[in-house]
Amino acid sequence: MYSLFFKTVFARMDPERAHRLGFALIRFAARVPPLRRALAARLAPRRRELRVEAFGRVLPGPFGLAAGFDKNAEGIDGLAALGFGHIEVGTVTGRAQPGNPPRRLFRLTADRALINRMGFNNEGSAAVAARLAARSARRSGTEHRGGHSGGTGEGPVVGVNIGKTKVVPEEEAAADYVASARRLAPYADYLVVNVSSPNTPGLRALQATESLRPLLGAVREAADEAVPERRVPLLVKIAPDLADEDVDAVADLAVELGLDGVIATNTTVAREELGLRSDPSLTAETGGLSGAPLRERSSEVLHRLYARVGDRITLVGVGGITTADDAWERILAGATLVQGYSAFVYEGPGWARRLHEGLAARLAASPYGTFAEAVGAAHREAEAA
Repeated sequence: MYSLFFKTVFARMDPERAHRLGFALIRFAARVPPLRRALAARLAPRRRELRVEAFGRVLPGPFGLAAGFDKNAEGIDGLAALGFGHIEVGTVTGRAQPGNPPRRLFRLTADRALINRMGFNNEGSAAVAARLAARSARRSGTEHRGGHSGGTGEGPVVGVNIGKTKVVPEEEAAADYVASARRLAPYADYLVVNVSSPNTPGLRALQATESLRPLLGAVREAADEAVPERRVPLLVKIAPDLADEDVDAVADLAVELGLDGVIATNTTVAREELGLRSDPSLTAETGGLSGAPLRERSSEVLHRLYARVGDRITLVGVGGITTADDAWERILAGATLVQGYSAFVYEGPGWARRLHEGLAARLAASPYGTFAEAVGAAHREAEAA
C-alpha cells in the first residue's frame, strides 16, 4: 500500500515538502493516544529476543532511526510507535539556523538513495533543550499517574546529535559544541558529536585527531558538569570518505579518550565509484549521498573499526541499510546497534517492524543465542578459519 502511495503522492512532490507532510502525520498520530497505542501495538518490537543492551539501557530492538529525520526533537514518541528501537534527533547546533537555500534535498529513486545539502537547518540547542525538557515533564507526570517516564528512564531511547553552527569559525567550534552539550545532555540517553557532514564548510576538518581530541574532551567535560549524577554516553560520527589510516586514527583516539562509541558512517561526497543509475543531472547535485549505494563503503569502515577496537567501545552501523540482511551483516561486522533513514522514504511506516522481524528470524536461524553473541562474529569466524 505504501509503495502505491509513494508513487502517486510523495514521488510527485518536492522531497522536502513530502518529508514535512509525512512527519506531520507521524506527529499527529502521536498526539492521539488511542492511535499511538494502536500503532505501537502493531509496529513496535516486543519480542524478548530482539532486546539489546547499549549505553546502560535495554532497547526493545537493535534498529533505530538515524539523525536527520527529526532535527528538532518534535516526533520522538510517534517515531517510537513506528517501531524504531531508538531515535537519534538532530543534528542540533549551538545557534538556530535556516540551513542552505532550497532546493536542497533530492531523491535518486533508481538507486534508492538521497542527496542532501540541508546544512543543519534546526531551531538551535536552546529551543530543542526546552522541547525535550517539556516532553520529559509531561512523561514524568504520566509516570506518576501509572505510566512510564521517558528521556533517560523508561520509554524511547533518545540520542542527541550535535554539530557546529555554520557562522561559527573553526577556532570557536569547541565552544559551540560545548554550549549545545550543556543544554542537551540532561535530556539525552547518549550524545553524538557530528564532525562528518559535508554540508557545513570546514566541519570535516574537525575529524583530524589534532582537532578532534580537544573537541571531544571539551564536550565530555561539559556533559559531566551538566549531568553530574550520571555519565551521559558520548559518541562520534565519522564520514565514509575518511582514508583507512584516518579511520584507524579515530578508532585509536576513541579508545584513548574513553568514548562510549563510534557511529559509522555519515553521508558520502563520492559519486563515480558508486555505480549510480539515476539521471546524471541528479547525481551531479552537491551534498551528501545516503542510501543503498553507501552500503559497501559504510560496511568496510565498520569492519575496520571493529578490527581495531573490538568490544572496547560500542559501534553503531548506519549507511545503506534497507533490509534485515543489511542490518544483520552490520551486526556480524561489529555493530551493537544499527540505524537507517534514507530507506524510510522508500519503505514507509512499516519498515522498522519488517526489519526487526527479519532480524529475529536471522538470529533464530543462526548459532547465536542473542544479538550480543552475534556482534563481531564475522571477525571471530575469519580468525578461526
